[in-house]
Amino acid sequence: MTLPESTRSRIAALPLWQGDIQIALLKGGISNESYVVEDAERKYVVRFGTDYPFHHVFRDREAMTAEAAHRAGFAPELFHAGDGVMVTAFLGAHTYDASDVRANIPRVADMIRRFHTTMPEHILGPGFMFWVFHVIRDYARTLQTGKSRMAGQLGTYLAIATEMEAAQRPLPIIFSHNDLLPANILDDGKRLWLIDFEYAGFSTAMFDLAGLASNAGLDEGESEALLTAYFKSAPDHELKRAHAAMQCASLLREAMWSMVSELYLNAPGVDYVTYTAENLQRLDQALDHYRMTYGKTAS
Repeated sequence: MTLPESTRSRIAALPLWQGDIQIALLKGGISNESYVVEDAERKYVVRFGTDYPFHHVFRDREAMTAEAAHRAGFAPELFHAGDGVMVTAFLGAHTYDASDVRANIPRVADMIRRFHTTMPEHILGPGFMFWVFHVIRDYARTLQTGKSRMAGQLGTYLAIATEMEAAQRPLPIIFSHNDLLPANILDDGKRLWLIDFEYAGFSTAMFDLAGLASNAGLDEGESEALLTAYFKSAPDHELKRAHAAMQCASLLREAMWSMVSELYLNAPGVDYVTYTAENLQRLDQALDHYRMTYGKTAS
């Protein structure tokens, strides 16, 4: 891919570099553009991304969280944040995929638990919360206002969200990542790292645990192993039901995220319509499994 001159100039103008720079596209994200930049001293990741109020994403909050995560020992160093650009250290670490998560469930669970319990000590300023069921309801309003092609299905989606919310159980408030795609976990051979804190906020552990299980394609036994490793005891029936319900909510949120992105984003090479369809298909499968296993939850 040929780098646009406007992108090259924008990167070159950042007041960070020592000597000449080399720029290469970093593949991966479906909402932001990222590049690896190498100067005379080291490599960096440069990521472009403005505020996305329709996705509840605000870059000043993300930058504060990234700095906090670095202080807490979970994230690479942040060198610059502003004007729609974030620059962090390039770790050169292995990017996880689903098979890596499945092969390292206890290790990943330990890292998530430490992140959840340590991060509140490092977060600065006003608190902010991520509750997936609020996100789903707000996405529905955004899609209705934006005359989404999926507007006729919003009543069904909201009913699913209500059903899955009713299946949740009280858990302690922690600070969660809320976008635990396997690719947001890095392994340098000695330790695990987390990246991308656009959606991080105070919540319960269940969305991270369910999102990771869903994103990594964990089967029922692997999901139970994840819960056991995180909570340090075997999950009871109600906890397993809450986890399965939250996996459905995670898939619904991802599908509606894509529907909203159809209206407002245009990342290079990303087909949001296809991504919406893929997540709706996975949601149907997860719902069938949930209802066959636990029945339909009364709201």
